[in-house]
Amino acid sequence: MGVGRRDSAEEEIRTLVRQIALICLSEDFQELKKELEQIYRQHGVEDPALTAFEDALYAFLAQEEDARPCALSSPNTPKNA
Repeated sequence: MGVGRRDSAEEEIRTLVRQIALICLSEDFQELKKELEQIYRQHGVEDPALTAFEDALYAFLAQEEDARPCALSSPNTPKNA
């Protein structure tokens, strides 16, 4: 049983890594990161490049999560319930 769990966990990690890689290589991600970095530099944010990268990645991951249908909700359950 432990082997199945390990394989499953490894698959999940690989899927997440691929998702992150595709996001980071996208033109939209690069544009958002660049815009955020400029804003953060103007406002004196510590380590603006890293903060912009983190925030842009978080935004894209959250956007993809929102786009994913919820497996636990029933078809008759409103989204905001």
